This record gives sequence, C-alpha cells and structure tokens, in this order.
Amino acid sequence: MSSAVTVVCLDCGATFPFHPSTSECPVCRSSWHTARYDLESAGRSLKENLHRRPFDVWRYRELLPVLAPLAGFARGEGGTPLLPATNLGTMVGLKHVFIKDETRGPTGSMKDRQAALAVAALLQHGIREAVIASTGNVALAFSAYCARAGIRLWAFLTSLVPADKMNEVALYGTHVVKVTSTYDQAKELAAEFAQRHGIWLERGPRSVASVESMKTIAYEIAEQLGALTPQNSGLVAGESPARWRGPDWYVQAASGGIGPLGVLKGFDELRELGWVAETTRAALIQADGCAPMVEAWRAGLREASPIASPASHISTLSTGDPGRSYTLLHDRLVSTGGTMETVSDEAAYRALRIVAKMEGLSVEPAAGAAFAGFLRLAHAGTFQPDDVIVINASGHALPVARERLGESRQQEVVLSGEVPVPSPKEGVYAALEQLDPHRTREILIIDDDPTSRLLLRRMLRVQGDFIVRDFESGTEALAEARRNPPDLILLDLMMPEMDGFDVLTQLKRQEATTQTPVIVVTAKGLTPEEKRRLDGKISRLVLKGDLEEEDLPREIRRALE
Repeated sequence: MSSAVTVVCLDCGATFPFHPSTSECPVCRSSWHTARYDLESAGRSLKENLHRRPFDVWRYRELLPVLAPLAGFARGEGGTPLLPATNLGTMVGLKHVFIKDETRGPTGSMKDRQAALAVAALLQHGIREAVIASTGNVALAFSAYCARAGIRLWAFLTSLVPADKMNEVALYGTHVVKVTSTYDQAKELAAEFAQRHGIWLERGPRSVASVESMKTIAYEIAEQLGALTPQNSGLVAGESPARWRGPDWYVQAASGGIGPLGVLKGFDELRELGWVAETTRAALIQADGCAPMVEAWRAGLREASPIASPASHISTLSTGDPGRSYTLLHDRLVSTGGTMETVSDEAAYRALRIVAKMEGLSVEPAAGAAFAGFLRLAHAGTFQPDDVIVINASGHALPVARERLGESRQQEVVLSGEVPVPSPKEGVYAALEQLDPHRTREILIIDDDPTSRLLLRRMLRVQGDFIVRDFESGTEALAEARRNPPDLILLDLMMPEMDGFDVLTQLKRQEATTQTPVIVVTAKGLTPEEKRRLDGKISRLVLKGDLEEEDLPREIRRALE
C-alpha cells in the first residue's frame, strides 16, 4: 500500500502515481522526478500518531512513498543516534557540533535506509528481481534486504571494491558482477543488463523511493535537536512539533548526490510544514581525486563536467559523473548559502584517526572525508561559534569476513578502453599507503583468539601507521604471507590444527617469508626446549600478560629497522 504521494516531473511538471518501475515521465520521457505530499494532511496525521511509533525510518510514513513495510520486514533501519561531538568541537572552537551516527544501521551505513524503502516498494508491487551498481555500501544494504525479502539481486561492483567486501555481498546470495573499470561504466553496464533482461534497476538519485528514504535523516535530526533541552522532551498526541530544530549547517561527503538531495529535501519540507524555523545550509565534501561537483562549483557552473578517470582511492567517493544531481544541489546551495569543498585522501585518513581518538567512533573513509572537510571549513572561519552543526558519519569501518564465501556467484567483466583503474586496498589505510612518502609497513597477525587480535590491531593503529591483516588459522596465514609477503609477523604459539611452532617452521621454509621478522606474542610460559625451538628464528618474545601499549610498537619498529 502506498501513501498519499504524487510524483512530479522536474522538466514538464506532469504528475503521476508512484510506482517503483516508472522510470520515465509519461508526457516528456524525463527520468528526473520528485515526490510531493499533501503536507497539511500528512502533518496532522504525524502529530496524532508520532508519539506512539518506534524511532525508525517508518516513523514518518506519511511523508514516504511507502506507507509501511510488510509484517516482519523491518530490520531496525533508521533511528540512529545524534551524538554531541564535544571534543571535536572544542578543538576548533565550536560549541554545538553533533554527529549523526549512521554506523548503527543493520549493515553499518546510511544506505540501509535506501535499501529498506526501495525493497519494501518492490515487495508491495510484486517485483522479485533487481539490479544495482555500487561501490560497496549500497550493495551490502540491498543484498541484506533483498535476501530478507526473497528478491533476486544482481550487483555490478567496480574493481575498486575490495575482494573481501565482494565476498560479503555474495554471502547474502547476491549475484556479484565485478566490473574492471570505473563506477560510472559499471552503472552503464548494469543499466544495459537490466534493460536487456527486463529487470528492475535501482537508479540512485533518479529513484523516488531512494531519495525519499534519505529525508528520514533530516526528520530524525530535527526531532533529536529539539529534544536536547528539558522543555522539549518529546511530542505527545495533538501537540505541534514546533519545538523541533534544524541545524544551521549539515556536513556530508558527496559522490552521486543521493544522500544530500534527500536530506536537504527533508529539511525543506520541515520548514514548509512550520516545524522548524531554520534554513539549513549544507557543506558538501568531495575527494580531491574525484571532485566534479566542487570543480564546477568553484567555476560558478550549474553543470559538472565528468571525470573520466577518478584518482581517489576512497571508492565510495569515486563517482566521476554526478549528472543532474549536481545542478539540483548547486541551486539549493546557492539559494541558502551553502558551500562545497575538497579534501585529500590523506586528510580523510587523518580525520578518521581524530574522530576515533577524540569521539570514540570508527567511521568509513567517506565519512572521514566529511570530517576532514568540516575541520577545513572550521579553520577557514565558515562556521560561527553559535552555529549548530551536524556531520553525517555515513558508515562504519567494519572489517568484512575474510573467508572466501559465495565465489561461485561472482563473475568478472573487463571493459576495454584507455582508462586505467587501479585496485588499491580500500579502508582506513588506503590513502596513507598511496600518499605517504615513507611506505606504510604491513603487519600480519596470526592468533586464534579474536580478543587478542582486536587488542593488537587497536594498539598498532593507535601507535603506528601500519596496514594490519589478521588470521586465526595458521594455514590461511601462510597462504596469505606467500601471496603478499608482510614486513613483520606477530605470531601466537598456542593454536589448534597448526600451532605457532609449525607455522614458524613453514614461514622460514617459504622463500617469500624466510627473511621476514617474527615477534612471538604468547600467553604461554615456555619450557627450555620450546625456547630452543625458537632460537634464531624470531626477533622477540613478548608475553601477553606483560604487554604494554607503548612497548609493542617500539619492539616492532626495532624489528623493522
């Protein structure tokens, strides 16, 4: 069942009912549409019912094209926290900085909202097969929701997406097509595939349901900001939500533009309803290596020129052709006093560490770019001391499973052409690995205890600029070390199947690792015979009970010298 929504063509103004398969205006064939509602009627219904609804995406159903999901469909999408970023704000002299923590979604990103609404619409209209193109997060979210809904999904992923993430997507049963080319070309291939086989295609910013899903971020922020003072403790039946508050600034990293398009539409609707008084300005951040929007913005242009060969290693920010999304965002930012800015991959990486250390939040590289952009604009004096600023932490830096799952569902498509596409490692260390003049060192952890592996990773990330790979199995670690020899290995001795002594023996026999330094980190007190077995084969023996956060990195650096 659909809500009282009307779809309006952005080119000719024609109106027509919402249906997820309607990709063109029936009058002028334009593919760019927007959703409109009877705001007065929707506002009345919300005021009467909001207080008894859960805090999630579906709380605002009167202002969505899908009234409610089918029973048992929801997975906890939306309702994410708004966290005071006191330390971050203090660092730049701003008193009211908040983080919208989208890392809490079912698959760890704001794309869960998009997938939830889009897949619910497919279900309600009897659509059982779908095609998407993605740089990672969209594929994960759609895979989870399509699996829950029993919808067959094809995901076209650019080769910039790490293999581990592709394997996680395949784990849900998604048919993964790896496209060795740019994200924009992956989108073209996905569209051609969908058209040829008559399958529903997710069209990003041209998809009504997807754009509308992002509005819920704005609704939640306004409701959460309004509840920060005791007198604004919540909405009861019949009460006007005039106490809600919009932020003065909303900061987000932008690639294809679907997120900011939806969020800003949400703030504008709340202002039209009279529920917020503020006109929220947006600061949109792009990566230096792929910034078609910012380049056009700085040149005063309403249309962005595509970037054929994105150079950023943050794959989720590597949309080279934003198309009309940029024009829509440009007009909105010009009318409200917003701005656009770029940051380097290296700055995004540094911002990740700052946010983790100062606010205890682990975020994805794209969110790191948003924080880096915020810091840059703050230092430039863009924000006033009393401004209320919300930064979107769009996703979590979650490690994905390393097991090779679902590979039988993966296919690879190599597009010919002159555009070389690198395949760097994605994640926290991608930028530094490429940009640091001193090569980042790679460390392999071999330990069957997940708590120990987590502790070692944390210590290494806080104290040093290392790329860390960890394995619980000696057999898997040996294979990985043979394929990609590390600079140093941290080895536990007590492991099932193959213990650390046997792993060490094999490491010294493998040509690729015979000279690799090894530090044994173990909880086991060694017998004289065991010490003899290690003699001459390791750089240092460290007992876990004596492990100090400063000591291990010091010993690692000594071993690497």
